[in-house]
Amino acid sequence: MRLFGMDARHTRWLLLSFACALSACDIGPGGPLGLGGNNGGIAIGGTGGGGARVLSFSVQPSTATAGNIITPPVQVLVSDSLGIVDSTFTAAITITIGVNPVGGNLSGTTSVTPVNGTAQFGDLRIDTPGTGYVLRVGATGATAASSNSFNILAP
Repeated sequence: MRLFGMDARHTRWLLLSFACALSACDIGPGGPLGLGGNNGGIAIGGTGGGGARVLSFSVQPSTATAGNIITPPVQVLVSDSLGIVDSTFTAAITITIGVNPVGGNLSGTTSVTPVNGTAQFGDLRIDTPGTGYVLRVGATGATAASSNSFNILAP
């Protein structure tokens, strides 16, 4: 077989190199192309078929005053391992305080079912002023994520 003037053995390496450039192989034992690694490989066909689901903050928490709603609303995306938003994911996403510098309490709606791959937390509050809070999100069937650090100011 010839592809751009190459014979079969060169074509195979070209395709393998292309697959590795797309993160389908890592160095290590037992990977998807027989080369090792921990990546789920390249999915062919289907929607959002890039393996494990990953949570990420699309709108990070911002500085707020203690007891007031954090605005704009915190938003979390569910994507596959290739970064494609998974609009079919329906497991509830739960948000907690991951780093709590002064013992603040998080209130509001802390468990949200995503719609079209996005979960919006529109009424979150933290009751205690502090520097360096971090929120953490998790869901069954998805890799958890942590937000950037932010501050809660005294009223």
